Amino acid sequence: MDVQTFCRVCNAMCGLVVTVENDAIMKIRGDESHALSRGYTCPKGRALGVVHHDGQRLNKPFVREDTTLEETIWPSALDDIADRIATTLNEHGPESVAMYLASGSAFDTAGRRAADRFLTLLGSHQKYTATTIDTPSKPLVAEIIGGWSGLTPIWDHESSKLLLLFGSNPVVSHGHSNAIPDPVRRFREFQSSGGSIWVVDPRKTETASLANYHLQLRPGTDWLVLGWLVRRLLSIHPSASTLGERTTGVDDLVRYVAGFDDDIVATCCQLTLETLEALLEAIMSTGRVSALTGTGVSMSATANVTEYLLWALHIVTDSYDRPGGMWFNPGYLLQLDTRSLPTTDGSPEAGPKSRPHLPRRFGEYPCSALIPEIEAGNITTLIVVGGNPVTALPDSTRTVKALRSLSTLVVIDIFPTETTELASHVLPAVDQLERADLTWLLDSFQLAVASQVTDAVVPAVAERKPVWWMFANLANRLGLALLPSGTTADTTNDRALFQSLIDRSREPGALERASTLTVHSGAVYGWVGANVLPEGKWRLAAPSIEEQLSLHLADARSPATEAMRLLPSRQLRLMNSQFREIAAPGGTVDEIVLHASPKNVLSLGSPEFATIQNANGSVTARLVSDPNLRDECVTLTHGSRDANVCALTSTDADIDPLSGMVLQSGFEINLRAAE
Repeated sequence: MDVQTFCRVCNAMCGLVVTVENDAIMKIRGDESHALSRGYTCPKGRALGVVHHDGQRLNKPFVREDTTLEETIWPSALDDIADRIATTLNEHGPESVAMYLASGSAFDTAGRRAADRFLTLLGSHQKYTATTIDTPSKPLVAEIIGGWSGLTPIWDHESSKLLLLFGSNPVVSHGHSNAIPDPVRRFREFQSSGGSIWVVDPRKTETASLANYHLQLRPGTDWLVLGWLVRRLLSIHPSASTLGERTTGVDDLVRYVAGFDDDIVATCCQLTLETLEALLEAIMSTGRVSALTGTGVSMSATANVTEYLLWALHIVTDSYDRPGGMWFNPGYLLQLDTRSLPTTDGSPEAGPKSRPHLPRRFGEYPCSALIPEIEAGNITTLIVVGGNPVTALPDSTRTVKALRSLSTLVVIDIFPTETTELASHVLPAVDQLERADLTWLLDSFQLAVASQVTDAVVPAVAERKPVWWMFANLANRLGLALLPSGTTADTTNDRALFQSLIDRSREPGALERASTLTVHSGAVYGWVGANVLPEGKWRLAAPSIEEQLSLHLADARSPATEAMRLLPSRQLRLMNSQFREIAAPGGTVDEIVLHASPKNVLSLGSPEFATIQNANGSVTARLVSDPNLRDECVTLTHGSRDANVCALTSTDADIDPLSGMVLQSGFEINLRAAE
């Protein structure tokens, strides 16, 4: 029997057809009837059946007895956790309970909503999510310029003619914030219809190989290209003459980019002025532009200034909220274009007790504050949902020590991880094929105003339970009303818990009539300018960004150092720390390896393993010669158990003061042959 559903591994959420026999998953393929993914799915989506049946899956709850985790039954595990939470609430107050919500929770609508509500009912503000690990610059700049952190610019793939990608490799990642399903065919269709793709990246990525043009600049200099473009466009682009009508702070922007002169930018980026002029001419010839950034810049020290200048580029060319540029998806379920949104001036709330200088934004604390809060004794209980903080948070050694010190560490996951090894309680969650689901949290990240809904494909195996069920039972034991009135954990289900979202959607009943996906429309324009922007204008004045720009420009004017930099990368069969142990086709497992240029590999004597090191620590991995890399950089995928990039990061140093993000990439390292 074939069952239609959709993948919930990344933002693309491609349509799937699952072949099921006697509750066993025999095969998974792309759904050709899916309007957005059109039959495409990546190896991660096709591996979901392997994930479901894998022998390493967590099938029963565990509780720590002395030094070992022992199997237990659900009532005992939940009773013990509830008793511990009640005790810490009485002794230390609600702020002693924290929650870390990672990527695994973002695609579980009923579970994520229940987790958020549970923490709110406890009265705790100690919420930490994966947002502040790799992408806080995006909501930060959206809030500063547009007034609301939830504004996500979307590529107008149907009518734009120029796509610029900075540090982004959608062929492998399927987009960052922007979802780009079926990326190779979509890019080729874009080009065949007259569109041009420019990739700006120190590495010749899979996407750069497809692009019309690739600017292989020095690592860490993307922002200089953007600043140079904005400076030049302010004086020659036709839309710049109407900036005063569409924005405030034009004079501030002019001042910010005045220092991006030809010599500094060309020299620092190691690009010829002719190359930069060619990119400028491409923008002038199309009038409007679509541009996106990825983790290649969003986890670096220049993330905020790069994102700000990217927004400025779009605004100067009148490309935001306009056909042929970028649009803002109001969402099929969220319907942001019909709501009054809480606009702000971009000022943050104070951080937690141990780190008050680390800003609280978007309703959460930055992850850089989690370990200091534990060390200070402010957090005694941590609940981890769908994440692996040991391999995701900075300073892995310090993170392990802090997690060990907790009175209670509850980890909800589908596989054992480095973090479950430290837990006081491990709770086995259903996988995505065992639960009904809806595209809710990422509703406005899609290439169309669309939504998807699915029932469970197969029944839950063994003692695996939905995340919402766990929090509902814990809340009940604590005397809290988490579920809708008149329902209990035994009388409701996944679908019932999010049915109200469907009922309030743009076209009630349309999702039920569709196989999985329903598309309301393509790009829509005008609602942001009319409903969101303060006084209907973009705000270009950003004193905090100006301060960072000035510092980075001062560094750029200094002689360039020869130090190498670590860049992030993505592997097609891996998703952060997920799928590491899952066999790929042919029985092999994707290994996390260190990529360096052939020149650097040869200079080390072509060793099998190499070590990268900085002031915070060192990481050793198998060394691979990569002719697609510049000599000034190496790449290493985040999320590995052994070659863990977090060993090179710090909880105290190299933290962005505006977002609280730990510097995860783009920093200087030394490369040597492993001992």
